[in-house]
Amino acid sequence: MSPIEDTRPCLLLVDDEPNNLQVLRHILQDHYRLLFARDGEKALQLAAASRPDLILLDVMMPGMTGLEVCRQLKQNPQTAALPVIFVTALSDSKDEAEGFAAGAVDYISKPVSPPIVLARVRTHLSLVRVEELVETRLQIIQRLGRAAEFKDNETGLHVIRMSHYSRLLALAAGHGERFADELLNAAPMHDIGKIGIPDAILLKPGKLDADEWNIMRSHAEIGSRIIGEDKSSLLQMAATIALSHHERWDGTGYPQGLQGEAIPLAARIVAIADVFDALTSKRPYKHAWTVDEAFALIASEAGKHFDPALAACFLGLRAELEAIRQRWQETV
Repeated sequence: MSPIEDTRPCLLLVDDEPNNLQVLRHILQDHYRLLFARDGEKALQLAAASRPDLILLDVMMPGMTGLEVCRQLKQNPQTAALPVIFVTALSDSKDEAEGFAAGAVDYISKPVSPPIVLARVRTHLSLVRVEELVETRLQIIQRLGRAAEFKDNETGLHVIRMSHYSRLLALAAGHGERFADELLNAAPMHDIGKIGIPDAILLKPGKLDADEWNIMRSHAEIGSRIIGEDKSSLLQMAATIALSHHERWDGTGYPQGLQGEAIPLAARIVAIADVFDALTSKRPYKHAWTVDEAFALIASEAGKHFDPALAACFLGLRAELEAIRQRWQETV
């Protein structure tokens, strides 16, 4: 029988004094897997090779100091996200400030207190888990959004571009960073409902008849149902966008025929970003419009399809929009 794998979080303990490492080992060994280093070079090697969940790092070491170790960890993309707690006899506020400036997340003074060490380690490992869960949720949302686009003769780059256009417009229209960032991460789900549309309709090369068009339009409500109701403000926004991004300012959109500011703000923003990217992207069934051509259409549809204030704001962002298009341009 193979041995049971130890899945406990892994900590890297770094101190040039063996006695100090022994003290930390006794405090932590019953709860965590432990790695040990007595100098900065070895610490950097172990951090890069083993990717511990957290590092407890002495400051005053011969050769490379803990501050320099921390700076190098933060400069390396492979180790930059690893949380570092300084464990040191330096307790002056100036020393603490220097440690935080180097990239540490916490500061424990020697001689250490076992309950404090355990509490600080648990706290920061919990924060890491929360960040990982948030990042995983965002990745799932983005991938589901790309799945819908690939089913519709689009590319995954469409959802990236239109999401960044949406964030840019939200900020330019005077909304806060939190709203704009949430919009960036919710917008990729706007067409998730297309997963529920039959391929014979979704991929039909010719014009849809009335019955087919009614089925096609149902993707907005399907998308809202797929995302469902959730306590998360991000998923609430994603469901709202999926349902309402085809509403029109003049009330002639679908599925609810909302008019003006009755259309949720996030959906009004995404409507402009989505149409702009669709127009300026080449697809099997159309050529890519120029930015001038797309801008002309958006200007002509202000007050009809689009919120006129948001449309005017969008048309003032040409340089920033071009930069986003350049960064995530199609390769084929």
